[in-house]
Amino acid sequence: MKRMTRRDFLRSTGGGLTALGLTAQTPSATAQPRLVSRRVAANDKIVIALIGCGGMGNVDLSWAMDEPDVEVAALCDVDEHHLNNTLQNVIKKNQQRTAKDGQNRPAPDTYKDFRRVLERKDIDAVLICTPDHWHALPLIYACEAGKDAYCEKPISHDIREAKAMAGAVKHFQRVVQVGTWQRSTREFVSAVAFVRAGKIGRITSVRAWKTDDARLGHHVSTGGPPAYFDYDFWTGPAQMVPYIPEYTHFNWRWFFNYASGETGDWGVHMIDIGLLAMSKDTDLVMPVEVCGMGGKLAHPDDDRTTPDTVYGLMRFKDPDFVMIWRTDRDHPDLPDHGTQFVGERGDTVTVWRGGWRVHDAQGHELPKEEAPPTNSHMRNWLDCIKTREQPRSNLASMAQTTIVCHLINASYLAGGETVHWDKGRMDIVGRVGRDTQSYERPYRRPWTLPIYSG
Repeated sequence: MKRMTRRDFLRSTGGGLTALGLTAQTPSATAQPRLVSRRVAANDKIVIALIGCGGMGNVDLSWAMDEPDVEVAALCDVDEHHLNNTLQNVIKKNQQRTAKDGQNRPAPDTYKDFRRVLERKDIDAVLICTPDHWHALPLIYACEAGKDAYCEKPISHDIREAKAMAGAVKHFQRVVQVGTWQRSTREFVSAVAFVRAGKIGRITSVRAWKTDDARLGHHVSTGGPPAYFDYDFWTGPAQMVPYIPEYTHFNWRWFFNYASGETGDWGVHMIDIGLLAMSKDTDLVMPVEVCGMGGKLAHPDDDRTTPDTVYGLMRFKDPDFVMIWRTDRDHPDLPDHGTQFVGERGDTVTVWRGGWRVHDAQGHELPKEEAPPTNSHMRNWLDCIKTREQPRSNLASMAQTTIVCHLINASYLAGGETVHWDKGRMDIVGRVGRDTQSYERPYRRPWTLPIYSG
């Protein structure tokens, strides 16, 4: 593949955008999809493309290819090594599928620029598995192009992006599943149903946690990026900083320039289960006050910019309860991640990946009730593409969870001051938290964020 120079990149983000209508900052309320994909019938194949061929991209694509009605038409990445590795994986898996059903499947086309993927009318849906700072634009552009999407979590870099994404999905009536697959696994489904049914009484507090043991050390720039990696395109709307390889693939999670640290990476899983159980459906309860404190306390000289220790305290109304989120070095006698509900009598429900338990106030284990098994997270999304129903982790719901995580970071970045949230307006009340990059940040030119009101 030919490496795109900055001049080529700037040229492509000009005239090449017009076909998709991607240059508008504030589109008309009556805007319609620019390139409408076909309606997928119940017995049709679903043609998909992968945008982002890194770790979770390969996982999600493998899950999708396990489903018999999925065909892969295109792969996209700015790292040619990632792109070629995923291409070989797809070819191998297609050969295995052909051996089972006798259907020949061509190798998918490859791209560096995801906008070229969205121009194709034969593609029904896309998997968006890019770094967090590259979730908003591909998702919104996919909505404009009439595509459904499976988007990795957390959906956005900041609150403004989350609201823009939710507005675009609603405006264009797209089916978007977020990769919070715990909503589809039996232990979490069972624990949520148990709490919602009032089996431990009224919930007074919720605890969610994850051990943060990430350590990057100290690195300096030793030169430009390799020829196979378009660092300019990878940086995209984020602030341009000198290339350091240890800051890109995977480790971007620990830099506010690209992501939201452990609070966004795992909080969006564990806090989500807390919010889901305390809500009647996927329209989630939201805190009215959020306070986040912490810092780089375990390794203060580490290069990461996100904290390794965070305590977030949230107050909710209707129902009245508090939630605590924490990331620190270890959690004795508990799994390294989880969500716990505390009832009015002191009974608890604790759930983690792989299990869940119920205890009384004295620590004695109590009987529990398993929920019926569900279909897989990927299957749920594919079925909803055909029925046009909303999937379990629909984007409107996951925007709420993601915003809660951003509110914790916004308070932390505001020096631990309390941030107030109004769910009706879907916005921060007052100034505290607004001046942080967890609320919004300027896009690097020439990228702009399209805003849809829904």
